[in-house]
Amino acid sequence: MTAPAPETHPTPPPGRRERKKQATREALLDAAFRLFGEKGYEATTVEEIADAVDVSARTFFRYFASKEDVALTSQEEQFYAVLDAFAQRPPEESVLTAMRIAGTLLVEALEAEGGADRPMSRFDCLMRLTEESPGLRAGSMERTRRKNDEMTRVIAARMGADPETDLRPRMFAAMVSTAFMVSADVYRTGLDGYGSFTEVLDAAFEVLEKGFGNC
Repeated sequence: MTAPAPETHPTPPPGRRERKKQATREALLDAAFRLFGEKGYEATTVEEIADAVDVSARTFFRYFASKEDVALTSQEEQFYAVLDAFAQRPPEESVLTAMRIAGTLLVEALEAEGGADRPMSRFDCLMRLTEESPGLRAGSMERTRRKNDEMTRVIAARMGADPETDLRPRMFAAMVSTAFMVSADVYRTGLDGYGSFTEVLDAAFEVLEKGFGNC
C-alpha cells in the first residue's frame, strides 16, 4: 500500500509587524549608503543614519551590530543568495558550471533592475568605501575568510567530499572567491570589452573552465 503524500502547507505571508521591521531595516540600509556616498564611511555616524530614518540609535542596533555591519550586510546577503542558488542547481552539472550559472544569474538579475537597482548601487558604493577605509577593507577581508569556510562546506556537500581530508573543496572555494574579487576589481576600474559586472564575472569563470594553457 502506498503511503499518502505528506500534507504541505503554504508559508503564510509576513504579518504587519514583520513587514514594518523589514521596511525599517531597508530604510536604514538606504540611509546608510546615501550618507556613505555623500560624506564617506569614516565621517558618517550611526546617529546620523538613525536620524535619517527618524529612529533612535538604540533602534539601529536592533537591526545591525555596528556601522561596519550595515556597510557589509548587502555583500553578505548576495553571497548567501549565490550559495543557495548553487545548492539548487541540477546534480548533473559540474561544480564549476553550477557555481558559474548561480553567480552570473544573480548578478544579472540585480543589473536587470535598472536605475532603481539598490543592491548594485550599494555594491558600487562599497567598492569605493573599501578603498578609502582601511578598517572597512579589513572587515570585508575577514568576512570573506569566514564566507570561504561556508563556501567550502557547501561545495564539499555537492562533491560528496570531506573537506577535512580532501583539499579540492577548499581549493575550489578559494578559486571562486578569487574570480569574484577579480571581477569586482575589473568592474570598478574598467577594462575594454566588458560592459557589465555580469559579463566580467562570466568571463572570469570562462578562464577557470578553460584553464591557463602553458603560460
